[in-house]
This record gives sequence, structure tokens and C-alpha cells, in this order.
Amino acid sequence: MKKTLLLIPIFLFAIFASSQNVFDSNSKKVKLEKGSENPKVTTSVSAEKKDDIVDATIDFESKVVDYGVIDYNSDGNREFVFTNNGTEPLLIKNAKGSCGCTVPTYPRDPIAPGVTEKIKVKYATNRVGKFTKTITLTTNSSKKPVILTIKGEVNPAPKEQNSAPFKNNDGAPLEK
Repeated sequence: MKKTLLLIPIFLFAIFASSQNVFDSNSKKVKLEKGSENPKVTTSVSAEKKDDIVDATIDFESKVVDYGVIDYNSDGNREFVFTNNGTEPLLIKNAKGSCGCTVPTYPRDPIAPGVTEKIKVKYATNRVGKFTKTITLTTNSSKKPVILTIKGEVNPAPKEQNSAPFKNNDGAPLEK
């Protein structure tokens, strides 16, 4: 009885999941007419949307910022400078760091043609060692995202002097 009650919902789920209709822009619809052995095939084709791509061009002074060798917990702020060299306003839709240690800040308002702006990046310098991180920009200038890169090396934190009482190994009491 328990097996039957368990199998019924699984069976119903399988039926409904397999009968799901999913159509994309290139899907084909098949219509069967009564008395016809061959199905009439009609293809629905929709024009692709332009996705708000305009004649805006984002040109960077440099797509790579090299921090060099920096100290532990030092200033992790840097900037990427760019210009809209197109004829339409440039809109940065999204800027995303490759991990949580890389946080970009970008202009939210449209950037007029000929205007120079900055994308600020903050890297968490409490991570020791070499790093290479990316920032992915989505704009209205093209379908391809723009990839910016930061790289560098963070030195280890300086070792602190131990201020705890130290034990002399000759059997003497602790010194304070």
C-alpha cells in the first residue's frame, strides 16, 4: 500500500514533466489535420530583437591594472579610465567582479559621447600572495562583455613581537 501511494505521485510527476511544452525562437510547430497521414509542418520564425545595442564605443586607457607588490591591508582602490567614443550614450548595465574580494563601482547614468569616466575597483588586500582577478562589464555597446583585469601581489602581514611573558628554560620563575 505504501509503495503504491509513493509510486502514484512519482508517476504523475513523470507524466507532467514529459508533457511540458518548451518553445524557443527556432521551434517548429506540427499540426495534424484529420484524414491526413502527413503532418503539416509550419515553422515560426521571429525576428531577433536588437537588445538595445547602440552606436556607443567604450575605449579604455588600459584594460589591465597592475597593483605591483603591495603591503597587507594596504589601499586596494584603483581605477579604470574609459571614454565613450561612439555617437550614442553609453550605458553600463552591470559590472561584476570574479569573486567577493573584487568590488567594482561604476557610473549608473548614461555616459554621453566624448565623455571620460572611471570604474573604481576595490581589492581586499587581506589576502596574501599573487592575485589575478577580472571584472566583467555588460554595456549597451555590444553583445560581448568587456573583461577588465587586476593583478598584483600582497606581502604577508608583518610579524608582531610577542608581548606575553616568556619562560626561561633554566627553572627560574616567569619574568613579567
